[in-house]
Amino acid sequence: MSFQTSSADDDAAPLGIVIAAALPPLIAFNQTPAATLYNHLLALAGWGLVLLLWARATPNWRAAFTGPAAWALLLLLIAPLTSFVWRALPLSLALGAMAIIGAGLAVLVLAQGLSGAARAAAAEGLCAGLVLAGLASVVVSVVQVFLPNLADGVFIARSGVVGSAVGNLRQPNHLASLMMWSSIGAVFVAEKRRWPLLLPPLLFAFVFVVVLSASRTGYIGIGMLAVWGLVDRRLSRTARLSLLATPLMLGAAWWVMSIWSAESGHAFRGASRLAEGAGSPSRLAILRDAWALTLANPWLGVGWGEFNVAWSLTPFPTRPIAFFDHTHNLVSQLAVELGLPWAGVVLALLAWAIWKAWCDAFGMGARLRTFILCVLTLPVSWLLLPWALWKAWRAAPESADDALLRRAALMIVLTIGLHSLLEYPLWYAYFLLPACFALGLALPAPARSPRSTPRLWGLLGGGLIVGSLFAVWDYERVVAIYAPAADAPPLVQRIAAGQRSLFFSHQADYAAATSVSPGRIALAAARRTAFSLVDARLLMHWSMSLEATGDLEGARYLADRLREFRNPTGDTWFAACTEPASAPMVQCQPASGVVDWRSLR
Repeated sequence: MSFQTSSADDDAAPLGIVIAAALPPLIAFNQTPAATLYNHLLALAGWGLVLLLWARATPNWRAAFTGPAAWALLLLLIAPLTSFVWRALPLSLALGAMAIIGAGLAVLVLAQGLSGAARAAAAEGLCAGLVLAGLASVVVSVVQVFLPNLADGVFIARSGVVGSAVGNLRQPNHLASLMMWSSIGAVFVAEKRRWPLLLPPLLFAFVFVVVLSASRTGYIGIGMLAVWGLVDRRLSRTARLSLLATPLMLGAAWWVMSIWSAESGHAFRGASRLAEGAGSPSRLAILRDAWALTLANPWLGVGWGEFNVAWSLTPFPTRPIAFFDHTHNLVSQLAVELGLPWAGVVLALLAWAIWKAWCDAFGMGARLRTFILCVLTLPVSWLLLPWALWKAWRAAPESADDALLRRAALMIVLTIGLHSLLEYPLWYAYFLLPACFALGLALPAPARSPRSTPRLWGLLGGGLIVGSLFAVWDYERVVAIYAPAADAPPLVQRIAAGQRSLFFSHQADYAAATSVSPGRIALAAARRTAFSLVDARLLMHWSMSLEATGDLEGARYLADRLREFRNPTGDTWFAACTEPASAPMVQCQPASGVVDWRSLR
């Protein structure tokens, strides 16, 4: 079966991918309490549109489901469901995770099922969308650093980090990763359209934004771009020289910013970040604590979405004082939440998928070495990229018309993989879905199946669009709690309405746990919202609710955990313990022993 569509479809389908890739990172408007929720929902709706428009272009989706990447996502899709059924994960969190992972699985299978002209059009749409997102983010970043008064919070987000660009995603590392993707997209578009003179200024603009973000992850990503230019013989001379020049562009941009900062007196965060060094003591500490939790729960882990509550409620006297809801490392996160066997299978399947994509992009001669590399060193395989690319380069296939497509797609996966060792970008729909689509494009197309089922893709795409629109409406019930209108009903009524939310009830539970008088109602809400994020205020109110319900030992135990965080909120609360005129709190006395965190949730 060949890929045939009408001319209208030919125009609309790639445009859908451009929209899905470009728009989600650019939404600045947000409402409390979730700063990037609308970016998430737009990503889900955008890729739902892609599924609708490309439904008839994927006749071989059944075979794609047999690939290792699809099986890895299927195993991950089951994880939130098991935590909801057999553990205590709230339904709202389970549904959110399953929706994002399920969407990632759908776009992966869609992309892998494409072949020929359809795959080329899809790749160009993805890369064009990333370039457009990058260009818009350049404007946003320049305003945030040089003209911060123009950032209105609606079209351009206000930077919460002095002297640094954060883009409309509000995180420097996310902005840097987007710039890496935009750079890769620029290489593909410039090579495909034969626009060589356009590539150097585009790369310089994107590298300049990485400097404005002061992201150390972004600096490593620039090194990966240079390595790509060094070893890929299939790129044009202009493209290779442009990629090789990216470290020089980094140096030039840094020099310009240093001069500007010195002469204007404005802060340049890049200089201070460089002084901090390459590592992060708090990140290393959280990895150490996560490994301790993994060893204590090696077979089934602490449960999907339960790292936050498990770590916060387990004694760690030398813990980082910041509140972490993630280990900031993909491998560590899967291991601690799923257990070593389950996580090991998922990671092995992903390694197998990357190996297949690598071999398809770089040729048969690199199969064995790359397979061993991916299986044995998946956590650092992208850090060994120079060696692996060099070996693959020497074994480049004799004929590969779509080599540029597959190598660009693989670079998209590898750069976000690097970020996933230091952060958790793949927990965000606007990174996960393009990454899954790129991985599908990088993988070899499976054998064609005899029948296609466009209705299935239509249902999936329509479901994502309708579900995203419903989520926008559903979220308003939570917004009313934290940002009430002038004629809003009383807080208790707003909280009750928010707790009926399908996707966001856990955020209403936080308001109940910290606003309602300590007791059984507040205690139940605290136990549910703890799966989202435990902070000082929640620990304090949770402890008081345990005290009110008669669990004095549990109240003291939570107070002990709050002391470990050395947070100003807790310090103010514990100040009453040193005041002789006031009656001592129950929490002034330490717990007599260790309480199992599972008994508290």
